[in-house]
Amino acid sequence: MSTEGFQTVWNPAPRGVCGNMGRMTPTAVPFDLNPVSPQNLADPVPFYRELQRQAPVYWAQSINTWLVSRHEDVVASFRDPRLSANRTAFFEHQVQSLGPASIQDFMKIIRNQVFMKDGAEHIRLRRNMNPGFTAQSLDKWRPAIRRTMEQLLERIQDRGRMDLVKEISHELPPLVIAELLGIPVEDRERFRAWSKPMADFSSPAPGADMGVLVQEVNRAMMAFSGYLTRIVEERRSAPGPDVISQMVSAEEEGKLTTEEVVSNALLLLFAGHTTTTDQFSNCVHALLTSPDQLKALRDNPGLLGSTIEESIRFNPAVPFIGRVAVEDFELRGQTIRKGSHVMFALGAANRDPEVFSEPDRFDITRDMTQTRHVGFGFGPHQCIGSGLARRELEIALELLLQRLPGLRLDEEHTPVKHHSLAFRGFTSLHIRW
Repeated sequence: MSTEGFQTVWNPAPRGVCGNMGRMTPTAVPFDLNPVSPQNLADPVPFYRELQRQAPVYWAQSINTWLVSRHEDVVASFRDPRLSANRTAFFEHQVQSLGPASIQDFMKIIRNQVFMKDGAEHIRLRRNMNPGFTAQSLDKWRPAIRRTMEQLLERIQDRGRMDLVKEISHELPPLVIAELLGIPVEDRERFRAWSKPMADFSSPAPGADMGVLVQEVNRAMMAFSGYLTRIVEERRSAPGPDVISQMVSAEEEGKLTTEEVVSNALLLLFAGHTTTTDQFSNCVHALLTSPDQLKALRDNPGLLGSTIEESIRFNPAVPFIGRVAVEDFELRGQTIRKGSHVMFALGAANRDPEVFSEPDRFDITRDMTQTRHVGFGFGPHQCIGSGLARRELEIALELLLQRLPGLRLDEEHTPVKHHSLAFRGFTSLHIRW
């Protein structure tokens, strides 16, 4: 689960637009360093390696964005106060031909979300969301996660084959986050439907009609926030053990506004199922295409936790996270101007050969106690839901392997991936047992 889920892939700006977004000294680069070329989106690992080797701080003209790819620089940049999480200007830039008013409903919501805040405002929002995401609080939900996964497996266990994405990955996370937030499980299809336009707008496909995306994301945002406003009102009169009730309590104490409760509940619902859905499929695929690692895990279930960590390092569901420079500064000899968009290449940092030995090998015995992956971010903005995601992934993988002996990829179906700078996962992943 990553509350950094809203990442916009910027279209090239016309000459004279956003002209202060950065400059790079021309360098001869034989490898295609366009981050959104079909080849690099489909198979980003060679792209990551060339970024780190040729231009670890690279001005990607195709998307008007600086890319930072080395682990050391990504970790430092997450803590750098010269890089702000407030990216409202870039969402507006995304719709420059339509005008900022075109996404006013969308902007009204995200301006209040914790992932768009810095400093004291970020600390205040996060502090009042944290009680529901402590280790002690999350451990109370383990039985519910286990029960939900067992129910999903009961439906398909005797069938011998399934599409993992459709029947497990898309089902478990929304059911779990709905229970955590006290949302009726029968409404999960509604917030899944509302989440799709948000993901599509955050990372538009090449050639997408921005006018259509804007209409859909505004409509989804208003429907989603209206629904959650009603939930918040219900919690005022009938609080429960859920996270929304805890945020309502903070609101009643004057620590949060109603708008902040609604906006951040929406963020948790969106991020709480979108990225975990992708990460589970990524993890299972990595295991099923690495038979030696699958055998090692079956032989030693104690490797379950390290398997999850390695899957996040190896193929993170969120490969890039964006920031905005709030002043001019230099990084590895490149001048990053105030107002520039900067993206941290988490997928590249997680495969930095200066940090991880054999970085392109999926190794569930890898020791990450000294240097951890950055798949959940780093520093003050490390994903608030990372503890929930880890518990979901561990329990789901444990039960999947226990209940489905002989698990393997279904050779009659080719896995179908979806890939962008914002999200990486599978559209379908057929398995057999």
